[in-house]
Parts: sequence; structure tokens; C-alpha cells
Amino acid sequence: MTTLKKRERAKTNASLISMVQRFSDIAIMFGGLWIICKINGLPFLYMYLLIALLTLVVFQMIGGITDFYRSWRGVKITTELTLLLQNWTLSLIFSAGLLAFNDDFNTRFAVWFAWYLLSTVGLLVCRSCIRFGAGWLRNRGYNTRRVAIAGTLPVGMELVQSFQNEPWLGFDVAGVYHDPQPGGVSQYWAGNLQQLVDDAKTGKIHNIYIAMAMSDEVRIRQLVRQLSDTTCSVMLIPDVFTFNILHSRTDEVNGVPVVPLFDTPLNGINRLLKRAEDIVLASLILLLISPVLCCIALAVKMTSKGPVIFRQTRYGMDGKPIMVWKFRSMKVMENAAVVTQATQNDPRVTPVGNFLRRTSLDELPQFINVLTGSMSIVGPRPHAVAHNEQYRELIEGYMLRHKVKPGITGWAQINGWRGETDTLEKMEKRIEFDLEYIREWSLWFDIRIVFLTVFKGFVNKAAY
Repeated sequence: MTTLKKRERAKTNASLISMVQRFSDIAIMFGGLWIICKINGLPFLYMYLLIALLTLVVFQMIGGITDFYRSWRGVKITTELTLLLQNWTLSLIFSAGLLAFNDDFNTRFAVWFAWYLLSTVGLLVCRSCIRFGAGWLRNRGYNTRRVAIAGTLPVGMELVQSFQNEPWLGFDVAGVYHDPQPGGVSQYWAGNLQQLVDDAKTGKIHNIYIAMAMSDEVRIRQLVRQLSDTTCSVMLIPDVFTFNILHSRTDEVNGVPVVPLFDTPLNGINRLLKRAEDIVLASLILLLISPVLCCIALAVKMTSKGPVIFRQTRYGMDGKPIMVWKFRSMKVMENAAVVTQATQNDPRVTPVGNFLRRTSLDELPQFINVLTGSMSIVGPRPHAVAHNEQYRELIEGYMLRHKVKPGITGWAQINGWRGETDTLEKMEKRIEFDLEYIREWSLWFDIRIVFLTVFKGFVNKAAY
């Protein structure tokens, strides 16, 4: 039995840029509130100083949870700024919520809002200046790193191209090193693996990215052992990108590094954000559409026999059964082992139901499902249990769509993949977009889908 030695958790090396970012964030948050106090003739000391300190503590805490002060080199600036805005917004909301219970800190909403807007502009501008300033220096040869790729995995080739397309990152590509293979070598080929070791020993290379298949384990071990006799920084690109991974990150379990392949992005603070989004949006929408709900319920009741609401068993998060609410749109209520999808001119659909289905109004009661927590505003659309059991055997990765809660609207529906799936290819495309949504999930992605749903998600020629 193999005994695993206890490993010390790897510590982040705080770079100079990271320190500049931290101090700039602190200065802007304190400076922003000080300016607002001066404009409004309010004393900054004591009360507002404590408010700024509390918000800063929360901001740093959330930054630690989201790994905000990591290296952003090679990451899109929109990703960095989005996370910055998210953390700052959450920090202010959380701090205001805490202080709302204390009469001594009962400040005006206008002060909070003005501080939020001023600091938001300052944080975004300052972070952009730091990013572009670092890029400007790297373009002129400062803080650059000479890098090489070992191996021929496609992800390694993509890394090379990204370095060359974005020179401001400061990565100068020495080339791709691998032993020649039948059929020629790549355009970036700089030599075999032994040549890589020789170049590394002479100091020609700073960073080496190993992009080799898991089947080359023996060769990887040998290469790493040889590179240990150099001063190069060596990074291993895990050969997991051939899988349909959902949420790529590195993790650690009891000191053992792991790379999740199939995981949900809705853990920790993301789960709280998603739930808060659902509660706020569902409450507002139900309040606004309550007259519409009453009119539709009356129309369904007066035009056909049967209940107004149809409850059907669907699979929810983690594949657990849930009861999904809809306005009844058919003369029958199928919820058995075999469920026939609605087709064009389906005789089971009532006249009112036909209109409801084409406009997606039959799904409005699902906002109640959202409030109860069984569904979300945005997510993969829930399928009938019978369809799940059918397609899980036909489509690889089908059940991965249940790593998040099902939604009223989704990325697949926005892109036109809704309605009857009379061919396997149609369902495969729907699953493809569902899994892309899970991989790329963010609060702003949800807001984008909700916004697009208003214009293109309700009425669709494929809905009947």
C-alpha cells in the first residue's frame, strides 16, 4: 500500500504587479468615500472610516475566495474587470447589509450609491492602466520571458499562437520541441527534446510548457528529471482537454493535486450569486406578470376541461426528480414512461395552448419553481424523464447538463435549438450549447441570456 507523504500547500508568489493592484484598490476605495464625504460635508473620521475598513475587509475576503489577486498574465482583460466589478458590488452590498442592523451606521443611500459609482470608475480605470502599462513595458523588452513548448498536443500549438498574437503578454516563443515524427514537423519546430534540455541548460529558455499525451508518461518523467538540472520554470499542461470538461481548474484533496473533469461551476460564492439572482429576478417578474398569469389561467379554464396547471416530473440538479409547473396546453397530461413530443399541428394541443406554446407563455408558472429552488431563471431546459432516459444512452455527456439547475430559458434556446427534436442531431446541438453554458457560466452570461430572451427567446418557429 502506497503511503502519501504530507505535502505543504503551495503558496502564491505575490508579484510586484499584484502588490500594485492591492494598494491601488485600497487607495481608490478609501479615497472614493473620502471624496463623497467632502462633497456632502460629512465627517470622514470614525463612522465612514469604519465603513471603508469593513468594506475593504469583505472585499479582500471575497478576493481570496475568488482567487482575485492571482497572475492575470495571459487572461483577457474583460475577465479580470468582470470579476473586479463582481467582487466590489458584492462587498458593498454585504457591508451595507451588515451595517443596516446598526443605527449608529444608518447612512444615506445616496452616499452608498455615489461611493459605488465613483469607486467603480476608479477601480476599472486603474486596473486597465496597470494592465496596459505592464503591456507597454513588455512590448519594449521589460519583464519578458522566453518560452518553449515540449510536445505536440493541439493545446500546446494554441498556446504558441496566443503568445504570438498577443505580444504585450511578454512571452517570446523560442519554438516547439519534440522528437521528429513520420509526416514531418510543425512550422514552430525548434529541435528535439534533447535540444530543449541543452537550450534550457544554457539559459536560452525561461519557461517550458510540457504538452504531451498521458500515454508518454515515461518520456515526461525523463524530461522533467533532465530539466530539474536547469533553472527553468516547468509547467505541465494536463492532457485532459481531449475530454468534454465542464469546469477546468486545479484542486487539492488532502494534499493530493487533482484536476476535475466533470464539475459544476456553481460552488461557494457562485452558488450564492446564482441563487440571489434567481430570487430577485423571479420575484420582480412574478410581480410584473401577475395580471398576465390571471388572464392566462382564466383562458385555459374556460376553453378546455382539466386543471389550469400541469405538473410534470423532470430531472433537476444532480439528476434528482422535480415537479415542473406549466399552464396546461394539451387535452391530455402525459407523465408516463413514454412521452410523445408535441409536433406541428398536434391534435392534442388546445387552441389556447397552441398560442401559449408558440409564445412560451405556458412556461410562466415555472417562475414559482425558481422561487422554491428547484429551477433557475437560466439553465438547460428540463426534459421529460422519458426523454432523458432515451437520450442519455444515445448522446455522450448528456447527463452532464444536470450539473446545474434546469432553467426557464437557456443558451441553447437563444441559439434556436428549442422545440421538437425529431432527429438525434437536433438534440446533440441542444446538448452542445447546454454544456457550453455550464463551462462558460458567469453572472453576466446569465444576464446576457435573459436580455436576449426578451428579443428572441419567446417566439420561435420551432415551438409548437
